[in-house]
Amino acid sequence: MLKRAVFYLIGLLILSFGVSLTIVSDLGAGAWDALNVGLSNRIGLTVGSWVFIVGIILIVVNAFLRKHKPDYLAVITIFLVGSFIDFWLYMLSNLEPTGFLFKLLVLLAGMTLLSLGIATYLQAKFPVIPIDNLMLALQDRLGFKLMTAKMTGELIALVLALIFGGPIGLGTIIVTFGVGPIIQLFFPTMEKLYGKWVHEG
Repeated sequence: MLKRAVFYLIGLLILSFGVSLTIVSDLGAGAWDALNVGLSNRIGLTVGSWVFIVGIILIVVNAFLRKHKPDYLAVITIFLVGSFIDFWLYMLSNLEPTGFLFKLLVLLAGMTLLSLGIATYLQAKFPVIPIDNLMLALQDRLGFKLMTAKMTGELIALVLALIFGGPIGLGTIIVTFGVGPIIQLFFPTMEKLYGKWVHEG
């Protein structure tokens, strides 16, 4: 259990650092992250607070779609992610990329770390981020294919992010289509690393 928790926490730390880099890149964040930034700018509270609030709403929506009890333990995951994002955004507050190339490098680094973090924290098989559960809920309830369900969730977030003035741009497109393949690239390696580490104990 302790080793699972370590993988889980390290994954969330890396994931949230990657999210924070995509936000500060100033090229446009992923749709859900752009929504949280837009809500923070328009209404107030920190970006991490909106990660938590939106996550709570999604937990309820997912429970309705899947006709299950709400995944209460996922509250821990979104609380940690929200807190870590606020921490990293504070640490990166002096980073202001200038020039397209520098911004692109920051965005790509963020997207890579975000993907690595997801591939890492999923190994622990603890409650997943409600955004990921939404994809599964849409698939179960509406009979969508996995990719269709994923894109439907992203489209919903994109529309809401535009409404609230979130940072939508080239980076949003890159993150939306780039994260999945990079997760698939990292996942087998992290799976082997996790299995080896756990079984050695």
